[in-house]
Amino acid sequence: MNKHLLLALTLCASLHGYGQKMHQLASPDGNIQVSINISDKIYYDIVCQKDTLLKQCNLQMQLGDEEAGNHPKLIKANRKSINESLKPIIALKHSTVSNKYNQLQLKFKGDYSVEFRAFDDGIAYRFITNKKGMIEVGNEIFQVNFPENYLLHMQQPGGFKTAYEEEYRHVQSQEWKATGSMALLPLLIDTRKDYKILISESALTDYPALFLKSNDRNGMLSVFPKVPLEFGEDGDRSLKILKEANYIAKTNGQRCFPWRYFVITKDDGQLIENTMTYKLADKNVLEDTSWIKPGLASWEWWNGATPYGQDVDFVAGCNLDTYKYFIDFAAHYGIPYIIMDEGWAKSTRDPYTPNPKVDLHELIRYGKEKNVGIVLWLTWLAVENNFDLFETFEKWGVKGIKIDFMDRSDQWMVNYYERVAKEAAKHHLFIDFHGSFKPSGLEYKYPNVLSYEGVRGMEQMGGCRPDNSVYFPFIRNAVGPMDYTPGAMLSMQPEIYRSERPNSASIGTRAYQMALFVLFESGIQMMADNPTLYYRNDECTRFITQVPQTWDKTIALAAKVGEYAIVAKRKGDKWFIGGMTNNQEQQREFELDTDFLKEGQTYRMTSFEDGKNANRQAMDYRKNERTLKKGDKISIRLARNGGFAAIIESFNN
Repeated sequence: MNKHLLLALTLCASLHGYGQKMHQLASPDGNIQVSINISDKIYYDIVCQKDTLLKQCNLQMQLGDEEAGNHPKLIKANRKSINESLKPIIALKHSTVSNKYNQLQLKFKGDYSVEFRAFDDGIAYRFITNKKGMIEVGNEIFQVNFPENYLLHMQQPGGFKTAYEEEYRHVQSQEWKATGSMALLPLLIDTRKDYKILISESALTDYPALFLKSNDRNGMLSVFPKVPLEFGEDGDRSLKILKEANYIAKTNGQRCFPWRYFVITKDDGQLIENTMTYKLADKNVLEDTSWIKPGLASWEWWNGATPYGQDVDFVAGCNLDTYKYFIDFAAHYGIPYIIMDEGWAKSTRDPYTPNPKVDLHELIRYGKEKNVGIVLWLTWLAVENNFDLFETFEKWGVKGIKIDFMDRSDQWMVNYYERVAKEAAKHHLFIDFHGSFKPSGLEYKYPNVLSYEGVRGMEQMGGCRPDNSVYFPFIRNAVGPMDYTPGAMLSMQPEIYRSERPNSASIGTRAYQMALFVLFESGIQMMADNPTLYYRNDECTRFITQVPQTWDKTIALAAKVGEYAIVAKRKGDKWFIGGMTNNQEQQREFELDTDFLKEGQTYRMTSFEDGKNANRQAMDYRKNERTLKKGDKISIRLARNGGFAAIIESFNN
């Protein structure tokens, strides 16, 4: 039936001339359709299996004095189908990605086109212009209308100055008012018809990030930060915007603009497995990527750089002895990096003069001897004011840079990200963006961009709760890498939570913290806690340090937005399982299928599970071992704010 529907739609398009008002595009499996109506504007509806999910949506772009999409005159319509396999350089979900879609490009009078793609898991579109010289984009209209009252899961910042760390709010679409706070991307829609729609963007370059506000008609409308023209002093890590242009971008007139996409599914697990950002991103531009090495990193900031105990015979802090201790710890467990956060340099403004107590060059030498690389933290302003530091850091032997406090996503700042990625790649340095907006494809164009923060992570201490974090696999991490900084060894339930550096703790069980290393995707995954506690919890640490950062396969075993996520991931011939849940009153129980295992092979599963008392004492966990074969069931129990973590290995390993 789906094949007949697709054939009918294709024949319909071929029988009508280019002057037709309606154009339809179906996904390869025929389940998702976008209907484009060209009249006074360009409108589109998105339908899934006869259910209209989005209705009378509108797209438009103000290009100088012209309104692309206002009274459009269609010149030509081109269709094509693509079925290919892609292999990401940094494979956070799958080492091979199927890229199968049908495409419709509509070319209009005025030297612009709109290109739609229909995938089996969603719809995407973008503007393309073919104009001479530079153009000013006054605005872009991305308007989405809901046929019914939908539930929106979204972050709502107070303005464009944001690090994307707001908690999720859960808002009825009819109750969201134009006078209320705007929302940032990604945003998840629950249609209440069993469908979920994840909205985000990809191939964001030389253009501002997209935000959304209510249109007061049960829908959403785009809003963008303007181009900043003048800056003023604002401390050691930022600048004030003193003057803005009346346009959102000034850019080349011959270009493709960012993709706006909708991942559409009835299966919540498909949100976790999706790779839409990658499929739409600009392709890798680096000729040599062999030097880019994802991995774990030991991080000192969250735990206050204070190892202690019988083997610590020095005063801990931001000094040479402490960082050598961190390097020794990393070497002991095969952790490839340590991150040196604020304090390694004498001044946050000067990246060339290390803190004399640290002796950076000795640490780089010592780390090289131990096969542990050094990653340095900097403010974005220090980088901008000293752009030759990439060459200097390469000569020193630094492996990567963590750049912080951008907190903006206007065109200037989006271009800053790309300038940094490009210059860092020239000097074989990877980048971890903190104080950042969400990933939007740059990490595939420049694979040395290993991660972005842009998330309410563990540095928020008591403000980082499983009730909020359980949305990340479905929303934030569903669009790209996420530097959440997991790995707490002090675990508490929320009603008794107390924490302050250096005795930092997390909300959630011990098994929950271990599961995050499997669930959360990041090319550079930080181990946030104190080496002292990792040594004391050796069996947990040995599991964490076995978990890869890149994967061959990702399968959601059980998933429900806002409640639980249980995922199996394969690297080589080993499987890992990570599960998390929210602060529900009762424990959750699951019977997991093992159809992902090979037929006829016997496996050993080592698991870390919530203990019987984990509902009250979050530190309680049990380590268990059992044999498995394909078809066996795995019974697991998740305490409130609980988790499950396991490694499955064949007996031949």
